[in-house]
Amino acid sequence: MLPGVAAAACSSLKWTFPRWKATLYRTHCPSEPGKWLLGTTVQSRAQRWTVAPSMRINQKPVFARAPSFAEKLAIIDSSGSHSYKQLYCSSVGLASRISAALNSEFGRLEGKRISFLCANDASYTVAQWAAWMSGGTAVPLYRKHPPSELEYIISDSQSSLLVAAHPYTETLEPLAQKLGLPCLTLPPTSNLGALHEADKREEDTAVADWADRPAMIIYTSGTTGRPKGVLHTHSNIQAMVQCLVSEWAWSREDVILHTLPLHHVHGIVNKLLCPLWVGATCIMLPEFQPQKVWEMLLSSKAPMVNVFMAVPTIYSKLIQHYDQHFTQPHVKDFVKAVCKERIRLMVSGSAALPLPTLQRWEEITGHTLLERYGMTEIGMAMSNPLKGSRVPGAVGLPLPGVEVRIVMNNTTNTTIVEGTHRETQVHPGLEGKEGELLVRGTSVFKEYWNKPRETAESFTDDGWFKTGDTAVYKDGVYWIMGRSSVDIIKSGGYKISALEVERQLLAHPDIIDVAVIGAPDATWGQKVTAVVQLKKGRRMTLPALKTWAREHMAPYTIPTGLVLVEEMPRNQMGKVNKKDLLRHFFT
Repeated sequence: MLPGVAAAACSSLKWTFPRWKATLYRTHCPSEPGKWLLGTTVQSRAQRWTVAPSMRINQKPVFARAPSFAEKLAIIDSSGSHSYKQLYCSSVGLASRISAALNSEFGRLEGKRISFLCANDASYTVAQWAAWMSGGTAVPLYRKHPPSELEYIISDSQSSLLVAAHPYTETLEPLAQKLGLPCLTLPPTSNLGALHEADKREEDTAVADWADRPAMIIYTSGTTGRPKGVLHTHSNIQAMVQCLVSEWAWSREDVILHTLPLHHVHGIVNKLLCPLWVGATCIMLPEFQPQKVWEMLLSSKAPMVNVFMAVPTIYSKLIQHYDQHFTQPHVKDFVKAVCKERIRLMVSGSAALPLPTLQRWEEITGHTLLERYGMTEIGMAMSNPLKGSRVPGAVGLPLPGVEVRIVMNNTTNTTIVEGTHRETQVHPGLEGKEGELLVRGTSVFKEYWNKPRETAESFTDDGWFKTGDTAVYKDGVYWIMGRSSVDIIKSGGYKISALEVERQLLAHPDIIDVAVIGAPDATWGQKVTAVVQLKKGRRMTLPALKTWAREHMAPYTIPTGLVLVEEMPRNQMGKVNKKDLLRHFFT
């Protein structure tokens, strides 16, 4: 534990809820943490989704659960260990400072945006919780974005205040001065307890309807233009968290290794809010390093990791490290034994998982990676089962509370398939047909920030969100064929899934990474073009690739163009911006 913090007097949030309203207090910690209570309210989102009255009493932000976990270890990072009590108290202290800086009563920011830039450590959680406690909307920034991108997000979100973790003061303060905004600097993560104010003052404010309050704006990757701010309410976030907690069987005994950026749903919800919701422990690495990840996965030092989630690129790099350094048979046996015995769940997402990667990871660890489907706007929508058969390449079935529909791209948007967690209905005569995937449910975002036209265009008249992904239902599960705009190649009358071609090409013994794009062609409309990264020391020509492909692929899917690159330009979530590739190589 951090010295001195655990012994400090701690502020708490006590709640009462007559007439579905809540009152917020700051006082000393009670001697019985289990009696720290929170009651909150839900209002239904009648325009798209209705929350059942029986669910209303369960609506509360994740920080409200922290007092019941008290001294339980919440986060381990490069600075040390942090209990739930420590995170909670530090968050209350920062929330008080945020409120004071904006001349607001505690908890009454009315959704004002708070942009914060933190490392992958406990400071992130403290900044996020403080934004919520103060009544604000959290806007996470990414430490690897250039100042121009940070400025765009801060300005577009109309943020009222900036919070800079200790290492990023020099990054944010100049922007704060330029934009005329207050900027609060956090103490070093090892001393977050300094934020706590051990006083006896009480500040109360009426807080109601947590469910419909704005909680977080996450900016999309910007593959279709400048990034858009995706606004989620507390109800959206809770729907995401509770669904995954149930379906993936999260418990307070779990220990997850966190290596992903914290400005995307994958890193924020799946890997941080889910474990914190149940009182589990999150081990946060400052950045991904294959050697360090393997050390943590195989360590016998408590707490031992039993949950791991990553993007396909990370799994590929872990496999490369394994092949280079774990060469002795007894070491390989040890790795497989430890992973099978200790780790209960390994998940891959945010990009398509190549079949060779899945197969090799299973050989190494004994784990069949759980593939799932989600996006910034909807959280997680579909998943292979925790227990039961997982179909390689497929994304399983809708999660509880999620409805999906596949529609044809015609004048009537004919429904091909409609399904839920429990049942699927296929339109007679349309079995196996591809179409655009639509999603509806409580986890679907409220709006694109300050973009009413784009928001309206992204929903159907009856409230379904248009994902822009092409999908198909076959063999009893759903398959994502790619983005309707860039991953569906129309060549010579054929509609070809770029992701399917990529899966096939990754089986080539010399190819380590590939992105398939549709290059413009006067004769064919588009030609299937493979952008390929080869293994070190290997060579490839288009005729040689075609010769190999004829043995493995349908003729019309075989690449007719080849571009060799030293390294595939993937972002932190493992995604390739194919529009950038097209512009770079074919304009």
